[in-house]
Amino acid sequence: MISAFRSYLNTWVVRGFFLILVAAFAVWGIGDVIRNMGSQTWVAKIGDRTIEPAELQEALRVAVARYTRSQGSDPSPEVRRALAEQALQAIILRAAVDQEVARLRVVVPDAELRESVFAIPAFHGPNGQFDRQVFETLLRNNNLTEARFLELQRADMARRQVLEPVRAGAAAPDLLVQRAFAYRGEKRFADMVSFPFATVSPPQAPDEAALKRWYDNHPWMFSSPEYRRIKAVILSPETVSKGLEIPEAELRKAYQEHSDEFVTPPKRSVEVILAADEAKAKALAEKWRGGADWAAMQAAAKADGATAVQLDNASETELPVSELAKAVFAAAPDAVTGPVKSPLGWHVFRVTAATPGSTQTFDQVKDRIRDRLLADRAGDLVYDRANKLDNLLGTGASLDEIPADLGAAAVAGTLDAKGNTLDGAPAPIPGGEALRKAVIEAAFQAHVGDPPHLTEVRPPEGGAGASSYYALSLEAVLPPKVKPFDEVRAQVLADWKQNEVRHAQDAASAALLTAVNGGKSLADAAAAIGATVRRSPAIERDTPAEGVPPLLQRVIFGMKVGEATQVETPDGFVVAVLAEIKPPDPAQDAAMLNAMRTQLDRQTGDDVEELFADALRARAGVQVNQTVLNEVAQP
Repeated sequence: MISAFRSYLNTWVVRGFFLILVAAFAVWGIGDVIRNMGSQTWVAKIGDRTIEPAELQEALRVAVARYTRSQGSDPSPEVRRALAEQALQAIILRAAVDQEVARLRVVVPDAELRESVFAIPAFHGPNGQFDRQVFETLLRNNNLTEARFLELQRADMARRQVLEPVRAGAAAPDLLVQRAFAYRGEKRFADMVSFPFATVSPPQAPDEAALKRWYDNHPWMFSSPEYRRIKAVILSPETVSKGLEIPEAELRKAYQEHSDEFVTPPKRSVEVILAADEAKAKALAEKWRGGADWAAMQAAAKADGATAVQLDNASETELPVSELAKAVFAAAPDAVTGPVKSPLGWHVFRVTAATPGSTQTFDQVKDRIRDRLLADRAGDLVYDRANKLDNLLGTGASLDEIPADLGAAAVAGTLDAKGNTLDGAPAPIPGGEALRKAVIEAAFQAHVGDPPHLTEVRPPEGGAGASSYYALSLEAVLPPKVKPFDEVRAQVLADWKQNEVRHAQDAASAALLTAVNGGKSLADAAAAIGATVRRSPAIERDTPAEGVPPLLQRVIFGMKVGEATQVETPDGFVVAVLAEIKPPDPAQDAAMLNAMRTQLDRQTGDDVEELFADALRARAGVQVNQTVLNEVAQP
């Protein structure tokens, strides 16, 4: 058999066949490998650290989500490219600082890491203390394991140990502080004459022809808005939780596990004097029992070298030492008690108020516990169900074919860009304000015939909870339409009258401005038309002044003394003349000067830190692969 194969291999037919196989393998099998030899797949390198596209993609996803939440729309390709570059620079900066951390051998002890995590407010429960359930829920909602979070926190603390000393000694130059103080603290005063719309007698109604002319010349004022008819499905923790049940046994278990949340400890308000020795404490106690009030006891304590303090509405654990705490909570109100010995010295005290503790029963908090457990469970389920919904939509399923057991809510109707229906009521879109806003904006960006796709709406920055999702299709666009004249006649008449009043006050205020610019004083020009001049309160750059229109506040700082201007407000017109410029006084405005110095010192620290980071980047050597960066930045 082997000999037969060898004989066949010596024929030209078999040799030709093998040549074809080799050529095909070269073209299709290893061609990509050969073509890609020498190409670079990383997006950036800094020192010995390589930044892969996946890392940048995740950072860009977070940046795009943050932009979408803040702006209410998806970023344009140009903005997305800028976000990608910013995200890459942030990764490069962290890498540069991490290399410096390694070079300096900076270490974060476990105890410091633990304390920093416990101090994060987002992880605190209703009692203001670290709550492990809240901690685990937030990590789960952000797709983080505990080990990964601690790794990130430790790295961030190490970076701060490197960066914070760099900025610690940064201070703004005195000349810069003085110039900024003079600019920010300057006050200006203006003389003003007001021309309110309300003081003008309403004009007589015009004839029908004039009204119709006004109507014809201002069609946009009497048109209905554009409406859009949509169909959507909403998937959120709220919609998913409606199909869930929590057994009462589980509710009771949660009540027991978190019983401290439902217990309000007793509180005491107490006046305490702490003396170094028993004899002084006894003497002070006798004086207090003799009828001295708290002010007198404070003075007496100070004279004897003792300390007098007041503690308001404190629980037993909030008192400084256990010996004092036990005595305070055992004492009767309004009686001087002590001396009581503790490691701090001798205490004499008087309880001024006592608030009993309370415990909420299971029945009182059952609904609250159920809502919390439902939210947690729905938050765990919503991501998995969103994947199933996304897969269904990916197969071409319509919104009418979404299974009911996913927990999605179906909505359909007509709405305008403000989210109102044809009758002016808010469209019934389930979910929070962020989800509602996203659905409305998507409706006015969609095109008829676009296939529905699932879109994620994350919680607001720093907020708890799971993401929500929606998919919608646009069924029709109802363009704006001018309403018939007879339907809006009353509105046409009101708008015409309002315009006539505005025109009258515009002309009157313009005539006064012309007179002032012609050389008359504001007082003389105002007296000639029977108007009153009033002096404004001090006008500052950043603080609203009572009775000063915001537009006037903005323009007044670009005027010279004696210069006049005219501004329109929602209530009328104002003619103003800059009367006085008052520079700030460092002696009288010391608090502002110190605040300005603190702000500029902080900004200087930011600049120094940025220069240090630039130096670290330069020392490490940064290479950016623009081709891969462009690919990642593509929508």
